[in-house]
Amino acid sequence: MTGPDPSAQAALWFLPFVLPVCLWVAWSDLRIMKIPNRAVLALVVIYLVIGLIALPLPDYGWRLTHLAVLLAVGLVANAAGLMGAGDAKFIAAAGPFVALPDAGKAALILAITLLAGLLTHRIVRVSPLRRLAPGWASWQARGKFPMGLALGPALALSLGLAAFGAA
Repeated sequence: MTGPDPSAQAALWFLPFVLPVCLWVAWSDLRIMKIPNRAVLALVVIYLVIGLIALPLPDYGWRLTHLAVLLAVGLVANAAGLMGAGDAKFIAAAGPFVALPDAGKAALILAITLLAGLLTHRIVRVSPLRRLAPGWASWQARGKFPMGLALGPALALSLGLAAFGAA
C-alpha cells in the first residue's frame, strides 16, 4: 500500500493561496493589458512560504530552478517579441508550482486555455457582452491577446487537477 502522492498534497496546499492570484492576473490583463508585478511577487512569496510546508526540502529547492530557467526562456521570448514581460514573469513564477513530471500535462492545459481564452475573448469583444466591461483595454488591443486570461486559469487548473488526482 502506498501513501498519498506528495505532488498532489503539495498542489492541495498551494491551490487556495494561488487561486486568488490567478483570478487577479486574468482580470487585470483583461482590464489593463498588464500582469501586475505584485501578482508575480505574490506567487513567488506563496511558493517560498507554503512550499516549505508542502514539499520535501530537496523538491522545494529543485522546483526553484524552474523559476530561474523559465525566467531566462521568458526573457528571451520577450526580447524576440513573442510575449509580454508580464507574461514571461508570470510563467516563471508559476514554474515552481508544477512538478517536473507534470510539466507535459501543464503545457497541454496551457495550450487548451490559450485556445479557449483567445476564442472567448474574440467572440465577447464583438458581442453585446462587451458592454459588461466597456472600459477594458483588451477590447481595443488589436493584434494583442491578454495572455493572463489563459495563464492564470492554466495554473489554477493544473494545481486543481494535480490536487484531486486528475492530472
